[in-house]
Amino acid sequence: MLDNKQLREDPQAVAQALARKGFEFPLAQYETLETERRTLQSRTEALQNERKTRSKAIGKAKAAGEDVADIMAGIEQLGADLDAAKTAFDANQSALDALLAGIPNLPHESVPQGLSESDNVTLKHWREPTAQNFEPRDHVDLGAGGGLDFESAATITGSRFVVMRGVFARLQRALTQFMLDHHTQQHGYQEVYVPYIVNADSLYGTGQLPKMEEDLFRIDGDAGYYLAPTAEVPVTNLLRGAIVDEAELPLKFVCHSPCFRSEAGSYGRDTRGIIRQHQFEKVELVQACHPEQSWDVLETLTADAESILEALELPYRRVVLCGGDLSFASAKTYDLEVWLPGQQQYREISSCSNFLDFQARRLLARYRPSGGKPSLLHTLNGSALAVGRTLVAVLENYQDGDGCIQVPAALQPYLNKLDTIDPAAL
Repeated sequence: MLDNKQLREDPQAVAQALARKGFEFPLAQYETLETERRTLQSRTEALQNERKTRSKAIGKAKAAGEDVADIMAGIEQLGADLDAAKTAFDANQSALDALLAGIPNLPHESVPQGLSESDNVTLKHWREPTAQNFEPRDHVDLGAGGGLDFESAATITGSRFVVMRGVFARLQRALTQFMLDHHTQQHGYQEVYVPYIVNADSLYGTGQLPKMEEDLFRIDGDAGYYLAPTAEVPVTNLLRGAIVDEAELPLKFVCHSPCFRSEAGSYGRDTRGIIRQHQFEKVELVQACHPEQSWDVLETLTADAESILEALELPYRRVVLCGGDLSFASAKTYDLEVWLPGQQQYREISSCSNFLDFQARRLLARYRPSGGKPSLLHTLNGSALAVGRTLVAVLENYQDGDGCIQVPAALQPYLNKLDTIDPAAL
C-alpha cells in the first residue's frame, strides 16, 4: 500500500508515476474523498471539543447549585451529532481504504518506460546456447515415453497438470534439494516450511488481494481460505505485525512449496507441456531488510538466483521489466530467462522484485532501530528457481542426438551419481 502522506502531499505526481505502469489513478475520486475526510475530521474534532467544554460547564453548574436541564438537553443533541459525524468519518475511511487497496506500487525511477514485455530491456547474457548438430526436441517429446504423463493427469484432474514418473520425478526432486542446499549452505538463507493454504489477510498483505483474486484458487465452503499462489505469500507473512531488531537484518528465508494458480489471465498461452500449469513448484527466496539496503539486496538476491543457473550451466539472460510489465506490488523487477532449445527462445524462470515498504505497510511489518521508534521494513523476493521450468531447461539443454539427457554435474550427487537419463528405459 502506498503512503497516504505521499498521496496527500502530491497526488498529481503519484498519478504521473502510476501512468508508467499503465494504471490510471482515480485522481478526482481520491481528491473528493480526501476533501471529505478533512471536513469530517475537523467537524468530529470540533464536536468532541464542544462536548468536553459543555461537560465542564455542567460540572461547574452543579457545583454552584444551578439548574443544568438546558445544558443537559444540549449535550444530548451534541452527542447525537458526534455519533453521526463519527459514522460518516468511518464510512469515508472505509471508502479511502478500499481505493488505496487497489492502487499499485510506484515504479522506481530506474525502471524503463514501456507498457508490455516487448519494452523490457536485456541487461546481460550468461553463456551462449550450445550449438547442436541435430534438431532439438522439446521437453514434451523428450518425456513422451512416460516420464511426463499428461494423459493420466488429465484423467485425475484436468488440463494443465502432469504426472512425472521414474527418473523424471527423481530429477525434479533432485533439483529441489540442490536449490535448497545451495541457498542455505552458500548464501545463508534460513529454510522454512509453511502452510500451502493461506487466508485472505495474508494475500492482502503481499498484494494479491483484492486485485488478482481471479488468478487464485479459493477453497469453497470455508471462511476465506485460498491455495497459496507462491511461497512469497506465507513466508512474507511470517513478518505480519512483527517488530524485529535492526541488528537481525537482513532476514533471509528460502522455502520450497507447491504453487496453485488459475492462470485466468493467460488463456491459450503455453498450453503445451509444463511451462504454465495450475500446480507447479518453486524454491522461493524472501528477504526483509533496512530501507537503505533494499536496492543492494535486490542485486544480491538476483545474483543468488542466477547462481543456480550458472551451477547447472544453463544459458540465461537478465532482463529489467518496463513499467507496464511490473506486477501490482513491485517497484522494480529483474526477470531471469533461460534458453530452451526446444522452443528456440528464452523463457522466464525467475522474477526478483523489490517491493520497498509497499507490502510492509499492508502487513505492518517493522524493525526497531537501537533507541528509536519502529519503522517499516523493505521486502523482496525471487524464485530461485521455478522447479518445473528448470526441469524443462535441463531436459532440453542436456539432450543429445540419440534422445538421451546428460545429467548436470551439480545434480549427479542427488541422483546416486547417475550421469545419463534414457527416457526410453523408463
